[in-house]
Amino acid sequence: MTHDHQAEAETRIRSAMQQLLVGSVPDGLKCDVKSLCTLAGVPRATLYRTYPHLKAEFDRQRTASQQAGRQPDPRLAQIERLKAEVASLRERLSRKNAELDALKEFQTRALSRLAAQHDETAVLRRRLEAPPGKPIRLMRGC
Repeated sequence: MTHDHQAEAETRIRSAMQQLLVGSVPDGLKCDVKSLCTLAGVPRATLYRTYPHLKAEFDRQRTASQQAGRQPDPRLAQIERLKAEVASLRERLSRKNAELDALKEFQTRALSRLAAQHDETAVLRRRLEAPPGKPIRLMRGC
């Protein structure tokens, strides 16, 4: 490789690095070394063999960006956001299921109490309607 060709390739690699690291990732590519080589028009073997310092710089900048809370690849950022949303929704669903179970239990107890109160009301009505001295059936079927 001539010196001019190497300088041109290095410029293309740096330009591709900037494009990927600012989040301008073209469709079908990611913020990774393979995409860096594709954008720069440089074979991966050449990047590893001739420009290891640029690969190391790209990896370092990408890692620093991720540790700072910025995700250069918008798809990966979207995946992380969706994972957090799914976790939140699962937690919410779990709380709602617990609430529903408590409400079903409350409904069962309330219906049971209403049935007992209805039976007690019926017994009291029969007592009021019965002539004095006549035995009263306290429960149905007795």
